[in-house]
Amino acid sequence: MPPRRTRVLLAASLAAVGLAIPVGVHAANGASVPPAPAAPVPEPAGSECRTAVDGSRVVAYCHNPYPSTDLVQLHTECARWWDVDADGAAVAVEPGRTVRLDDRCWKEVATAWVSHRPGPA
Repeated sequence: MPPRRTRVLLAASLAAVGLAIPVGVHAANGASVPPAPAAPVPEPAGSECRTAVDGSRVVAYCHNPYPSTDLVQLHTECARWWDVDADGAAVAVEPGRTVRLDDRCWKEVATAWVSHRPGPA
């Protein structure tokens, strides 16, 4: 009986060592690898726009507090099916500046919003 028990204990200890070696190698490799560099944080950009609808007229004021130029564009969707929806021209908002965008429908305005995209450098 002791020889069988000895073989079982020997096999169990070899199995434990066989499982522990890859874990130790992995831990040693992970410790020597430098951490990956952090992704660069994007610089804040864009204008803050306030849009007001009064009957058939839309007015938006956009202020750019950031150091990069922002292109803003007013989009107006009219409530009546026969009234033409409009996309205004893109306007550059320079750093520290405020621009006024306006549009109108013949009758009521359904929705109005301002889109943004980066301006020329």
